[in-house]
Amino acid sequence: MVVPVASRVPCFVFTPQVGATYAGLRERVRTAEATGFDGFWLVDHMWGRGAQDLPCLEGWSLVAALAEATSTLRLGVLVSCNSYRNPGMLAKAVVTADHASGGRVELGLGAGWMEEEYLAYGFEFPGVGTRLGQLAESLEIVTSLFTKQKTTVHGRFYSFDDAPFEPKPLQQPLPITIGGAGPKVLMKLVARYAQRWNCPMPAVARLTEHLAALAMHCKEIGRDPSEIVVSEQVAVIVAKDDASLRAKREAAERTIGGFVDIERMAVCGTPAAVVAQLGAKIERGVRDFAILFGDLGAPDTLELFATGVRPQLNLP
Repeated sequence: MVVPVASRVPCFVFTPQVGATYAGLRERVRTAEATGFDGFWLVDHMWGRGAQDLPCLEGWSLVAALAEATSTLRLGVLVSCNSYRNPGMLAKAVVTADHASGGRVELGLGAGWMEEEYLAYGFEFPGVGTRLGQLAESLEIVTSLFTKQKTTVHGRFYSFDDAPFEPKPLQQPLPITIGGAGPKVLMKLVARYAQRWNCPMPAVARLTEHLAALAMHCKEIGRDPSEIVVSEQVAVIVAKDDASLRAKREAAERTIGGFVDIERMAVCGTPAAVVAQLGAKIERGVRDFAILFGDLGAPDTLELFATGVRPQLNLP
């Protein structure tokens, strides 16, 4: 994984591609790069919840395309739904994007959750225990494909028999981010396979519990938990002054309010207020942010965050 600049908290723009054109996303990612963000996350969905009629381009195809439009940003999908791809095909897509980007791709992976999407597209939606079991096998297979000459895994859900895999990722290791929550099973997978854990917004209240579980699982396998970056998915509504904040918040309710409880989950305020709220998260152990802006990252918002907030976010 690329080591961040000393004392700086890495910040990724997290932008669901729902309702966006490719041209619009290309401009947004270029603006994120020009304003000094570290990375750009997309989503792995067929449509946006509450917005079924809006266009939604496929995530990994977009990552590969946006690699050609950028030169420094880390790129990935937060997170890929494990159920939607055979792990070998997922590994191929990720490595292809890694080569297209010159080694700037991150693999985000999770167990999947959006039942109505599974059923509409003909996927079985098994219980959470099964989905976590499938995720565990996929992580084992993908890690092997990325590093070994041949892969043989005969599991409950997937079977690979002496499978070759070339080319390898440009990055060794290619960073894996596991997204989701659950102290017993998911955090055990994070300890074994991940370079980053991304805590989703609904699980932030249990962050301390999850970090304790991660430390325990790391101890069991002899891994230093400090090797794993703790990331938080966070909604941010930032305005230059109190007078313009109300309009920004009302706009955010229309844009992201269908899937984000802004009252409970969002960081909202002027740059100084946002710095204070994100600083409190850093004190709790968060080491990077996947930021869903209330306007999905309009140029003036990215610029305001980059100049008024980012310089004040420092690692302890």
